[in-house]
Amino acid sequence: MSQTIETCENDEPPSCLNEILEAEEEPPGLKAVLPNHPLAAAASSILPFPLHRRKKEQKNVLTREFRKKFYPGISAREWNDWHWQVANRVRTADRLQAMLSLSSEEKQALGQTGIKLPFSVTPYYLSLVPADDPGHPMRRAVVPTIHELTRGPGEADDPLGEEFQSPVHGLVHRYPDRVLFLVHDFCSTYCRYCTRSRVVGHGSLNANQARLEQAIQYISATPTIRDVLLSGGDPLLLSDNKLEWLLARLRLIPHVEIIRIGTKIPAVLPQRVTPKLTRMLRRYHPLWMSLHFMHPDECTPETHRACDMLADAGIPLGSQTVLLNGINDDVATMKKLLHGLMKMRVRPYYLYQCDPITGSSHFRTPVARGLEILQGLRGHTSGYAVPTYVIDAPGGGGKIPLMPEAVTGREGDDLLLRNYEQRCFRYPDVN
Repeated sequence: MSQTIETCENDEPPSCLNEILEAEEEPPGLKAVLPNHPLAAAASSILPFPLHRRKKEQKNVLTREFRKKFYPGISAREWNDWHWQVANRVRTADRLQAMLSLSSEEKQALGQTGIKLPFSVTPYYLSLVPADDPGHPMRRAVVPTIHELTRGPGEADDPLGEEFQSPVHGLVHRYPDRVLFLVHDFCSTYCRYCTRSRVVGHGSLNANQARLEQAIQYISATPTIRDVLLSGGDPLLLSDNKLEWLLARLRLIPHVEIIRIGTKIPAVLPQRVTPKLTRMLRRYHPLWMSLHFMHPDECTPETHRACDMLADAGIPLGSQTVLLNGINDDVATMKKLLHGLMKMRVRPYYLYQCDPITGSSHFRTPVARGLEILQGLRGHTSGYAVPTYVIDAPGGGGKIPLMPEAVTGREGDDLLLRNYEQRCFRYPDVN
């Protein structure tokens, strides 16, 4: 007898099929595999398969209390609407002062016209920021201080030389086989250490079709380009339709193999990750995402849910973290962040030395500190949790990886190596 299986228009397996597949894939249990084993009966009741079940979703108490205090008339439905979050960004000193006890350094900065990077924070992200602690890492990352007006040695508005590697406005072609496509200059929350503070939030990069088509034409006419990284501004702040149009246009180019999206949305606006968005994105595989996280406090239940949805859509997730003075520049904080990312199925990818943008000296650490952190991670956590520490070379030199010295020399044909415990070993090298 033939059996009819229901189907869905969105290509997702129907619930009944999910149950069938789960039943077929579920391991049989110890009693079935080893029926005569003395522990089989007990194990079958203690350890039912599958062993892992997702924990009941946690509530974000900080965010809930913040919403009750400052947005008492806003329903949970409105709060969780990403359009509402974007429309109600905190952008003025008066509004911020009503929510936080501002320090003199913050007040001075918010009253200045010389700060290049605009100030903007989503209500959600601000709910994670302590009201009475100006030195808190989350707060320092998004609230300007007067230190942004200090130009340190070697700092520049465009330290990576992107403007000189842009054959088309908003397209950076630094490496032979890939391009950086800045789709627009808008972010919901502006990180104070942003590499593109000269561009973002100033309205110089609009997502109008004519400009995007110009960049697409360049990619189409350059067959060496196999990898396109969409960035900005934040590409996920495009509407679903506009983003799909862009992805579809790029997928029409035969030599474009990989599309990547660089975004901080899961950390600052996780409400943007919706079922509709993920259903659309999964149509354009192979699609990858580079997410930006800088502190373990960003790994909230809302962010975990957003990353789950993206990962469940088959999108490999990688994290890019900037090393920041007083924010994440110690082994314990960095390890906690990296472990939090792994639990959200986000693979730590890059640890960036902070770029020498104008006004960044209070954020930057010595390179030696980054090497110490890397050495403190190696061997003390999962290999998958250890990112590659890189400097994006000023002047357009690209990313240069840095590592603690592991090869200490040679003795005859043997290579002398040092491990994470500082013990020395020999490896018989070949000539």
